[in-house]
Amino acid sequence: MRRRRAAWWLAVLVLAAVPARAQESEEPAAAPVPEPEHRLTLRPLLVHPTPYAEAAEPEPLDDDFQAYTDRWRIVPPPTALTEESRGRWDPYHQNVLKGDFPVWTRGKHEVFLVLTGISDTLAEYDGVPIPAGVSTDRPGEIGFFGREGLGIANQNVFVTADLFEGDTAFRPIDWRVRATVAGNFNNVWVSENAVVRPDVREGTSRSTGFGALQELFVEKKLADLSPNFDFVSVRAGIQPFTSDFRGFVFSDTNLGVRLFGNYASNRWQYNLAYFERLEKETNSGLNRFELRDQQVAVANLYRQDFPVLGLTSQVSLHYLRDEPTFKFDRNGFLVRPDPAGSFTPHEIEAFYLGVAAFGHLGRVNVDGALYYVTGDDSLNPIAGPGRLPGVEDGVSIEAGMAALELSIDRNWYRPKIGLFYATGDDDPTDRDARGFDAIFDNPAFAGGGFSYWNRLGIRLGGTAVTLVNRGSLLPDLKSSKEEGQPNFVNPGLWLGTVGADFEVTPKLRMVATGNYLRFDTTETLQLLLFQGEVDEEIGWDLSVGARWRPYLNENVVVLGGVAAFLPGDGFRDIYEDGSTLFAAFADLVLTF
Repeated sequence: MRRRRAAWWLAVLVLAAVPARAQESEEPAAAPVPEPEHRLTLRPLLVHPTPYAEAAEPEPLDDDFQAYTDRWRIVPPPTALTEESRGRWDPYHQNVLKGDFPVWTRGKHEVFLVLTGISDTLAEYDGVPIPAGVSTDRPGEIGFFGREGLGIANQNVFVTADLFEGDTAFRPIDWRVRATVAGNFNNVWVSENAVVRPDVREGTSRSTGFGALQELFVEKKLADLSPNFDFVSVRAGIQPFTSDFRGFVFSDTNLGVRLFGNYASNRWQYNLAYFERLEKETNSGLNRFELRDQQVAVANLYRQDFPVLGLTSQVSLHYLRDEPTFKFDRNGFLVRPDPAGSFTPHEIEAFYLGVAAFGHLGRVNVDGALYYVTGDDSLNPIAGPGRLPGVEDGVSIEAGMAALELSIDRNWYRPKIGLFYATGDDDPTDRDARGFDAIFDNPAFAGGGFSYWNRLGIRLGGTAVTLVNRGSLLPDLKSSKEEGQPNFVNPGLWLGTVGADFEVTPKLRMVATGNYLRFDTTETLQLLLFQGEVDEEIGWDLSVGARWRPYLNENVVVLGGVAAFLPGDGFRDIYEDGSTLFAAFADLVLTF
């Protein structure tokens, strides 16, 4: 089955690439252009393979108008911004490798190339509770949890080649071929055994590396729909896609086909997408060239200035089918099905209906989303099989999520206030799954990657699942966001957030956020932990982050942040400790 699917996707990719070739111009050769009275000065392009300086120049039409054949041969007045390139590897001035000039031209067809290299270096300390397990790293200790703390050193390198035809200053490209190769090296250390590997003899640290083809897609414009550059295009291959404004339900780079475009002078935008998702590598999160047996389909529609001026509204439909599989991750841990309760391979089929809005009402910036999900799970691990005669093993999914953020721009700062809610399951054995979970979320909300709760993956004590996964807001009790299956039997979440963004200088932006978190219900936690009482209060999440651009561009970016988590009664009930937890990170991003 996987080989047939892989062959089908390869055929789609090849067929999509066929129309992407530039067509020969059918127009007759132009007559020689007469010599103009006043010749333009054409700057020699030292890094361009085509001798543009020898090209014939257009004839002036009159004293007040001069025709130019293209925008990259216009010679502006000499300034610091229009200096000659200092070589092929100079990204600051006009360069053929950065798409400033075409690499190939024939008639009206002009093909551009953009090469991009990114180095992302991360150092991080996460003060998270670490279960001591059956073999503590310090003999003689009998506590259920050991010392908290986890350290990460992570290096990513991305190289992207983007080849396309068309002047993208005003209209969509005619065709595109884009590829990104990625390499990762990471080192992790923790304070307890059986965390980096199931075998306690492996110790408390792990170093791994991985290389991946992270992107590979072709894109072709199918039609122009109006003189205002409305269009419809198709894209096939491994591609990035986010289904809503904040990435609450699906945000991933994966294998798929997408039909997209706009209409009515860009007032309408739309997407029809289908993904046959690839597996993720355990430690880097990069794509593996192996099908995951999970299908995702998305249809969404955007309307600008609706229902009022300044507000963009969206309606979307997601479909998820996650097939029954049995999977161990690269480190040796079981990730599918979730190793909790009755871990038997099971199938999930779910439909998400959502609406979202982004924009402003007067001076107030508005950003919100509302989702409802329904479907079936053939055998949820936590709910287990039916306990009564005639009761089926599966559960019916019915859950919801809501988010709203309001902010006001006040000169150099933006104060914000928001609310996030995901329903929880108050009776995990009643065959109704009412806890909301996403397909593959990456929410930029409530502090995003600067916050403690959103940034860190916190394992649930005494189990092999996590309370909340790294890069998520949802306490969904699944093994892994990258390799686990969605779990709709979970405690849900209430989150209130206040904060502010500060443009301290043109080079420095700071973000300060305070979040208060509570479980919607705790019956699922009590069942999973065999614990009589778990309070609903999770605690306070306080964070400060910064983004510094020392050269006022994106070529060098430094990110950093610190966060403190003040546990509430419910967190103390689970982890037996009420001490404040801390996390910090520094990230250097270099871009060519």
